Amino acid sequence: MSDLSEGERLNNLGRRIQLAKQGAVDGKQKLTDHHSESHLAWRMVIELVVGLGIGFGIGYGLDIIFDTIPLFLVLFVLLGFAAGIKTMLRSAKEVQQDLTTSSVEK
Repeated sequence: MSDLSEGERLNNLGRRIQLAKQGAVDGKQKLTDHHSESHLAWRMVIELVVGLGIGFGIGYGLDIIFDTIPLFLVLFVLLGFAAGIKTMLRSAKEVQQDLTTSSVEK
């Protein structure tokens, strides 16, 4: 099967396990996930758009129900925008705390 003895195979396996625990594969360090920043950016954009969309939906619905000018539409779009910004800032704070926590652990 293999030219290596059982002891050598176990040593190789132990070395590979140790490298895997250190974050390396086949002796080479793993690259960091370079897409994490884009995931964060998309998350923030989606949070803002969802806030605007929910505000638009509520405002439009209230304008239809009460048969008013787009008073509620404008009001709730602005409220949705504010809620989206608040959610984005909370996400950014979370990420900042995660980064400072991970840098302190190193």
